[in-house]
Amino acid sequence: MNKPENLRAHLLATVAELKHNPDRLLIFIDNGKIRCTAAQTLSFEYSFDLQVILTDFAGHPDSVMLPLLGWLSVHQSELLENVSKTEDGIQFEADILDNSKVDMSLRLPLTERVVIGRDDQGNTTIRHPGEPQRAADLLDSNWIPGAQATASEWVLPK
Repeated sequence: MNKPENLRAHLLATVAELKHNPDRLLIFIDNGKIRCTAAQTLSFEYSFDLQVILTDFAGHPDSVMLPLLGWLSVHQSELLENVSKTEDGIQFEADILDNSKVDMSLRLPLTERVVIGRDDQGNTTIRHPGEPQRAADLLDSNWIPGAQATASEWVLPK
């Protein structure tokens, strides 16, 4: 699984308080499952709850939430876009230790695909492909309708 370490690296790089105290960031995997359909290959999907714990955290919660949401927008975007998943998707708890510090726990339901294949020599290959990105991100920036435009008024690149 690559997402837990990827998120750890992202939070350590973007949350100022964690840069100076990386040992205050703990990550655990709970409720892990593997889904495999046994189709032509043994490709499968990890499904798990990622628990992120920040101990003795003195920063503002926003300083964690914004980088977390940015990471999720790339690595698990359905937690932000799918109404049925946004309702219970990102959960948190905080124990207020004093006026300046909290222990904060975040729970994220994540998935990670693993694609099994064969190379030209017949050796088994294992890939962890990135998440599908929103179609809008793939559109040419010139494909922007006017304020009152209809579909027939879209500007297409030459």
